[in-house]
Amino acid sequence: MGEFWPVQDVLAHLGGSWRVERGVRDLASGAEGRFTGTTVFGPLDGTGLLHRESGTFVWQGVARPAERTLRFLPGDAPGTALVRFSDGRPFHDLDLTSGRWVADHPCAADLYRGEFTVRDEDHWRSVWRVRGPAKDLVLTTGYTRLV
Repeated sequence: MGEFWPVQDVLAHLGGSWRVERGVRDLASGAEGRFTGTTVFGPLDGTGLLHRESGTFVWQGVARPAERTLRFLPGDAPGTALVRFSDGRPFHDLDLTSGRWVADHPCAADLYRGEFTVRDEDHWRSVWRVRGPAKDLVLTTGYTRLV
């Protein structure tokens, strides 16, 4: 199917458990970190998915537990999603019908630009580029479906 794998319904596709491996690079300092863990996309109040990520983040040799929660709600167009922070604030939209999507999220003086690509039914990734007065980061996350 070419470079990207189209997804007809992002919520149906993401449902379930995924192994997560994330590399974090600070382009200004050269520091690097790594997150490993799992993400579970489970039902959310009858509509959408609750995204719960948990694992270990190692930064400058120090390992710490890390977690985050997001809400994936049905989007404005069929098969798409609106991604929200756990408190309901908007994060970004997500449309993987072509197998690739780019989304922006302005956060104070910083701009987060995410590129999402789907390789096949069991593998997808996101690359966030964060730029701002105090940030110059690249976060690359690979997701592999757990059986």
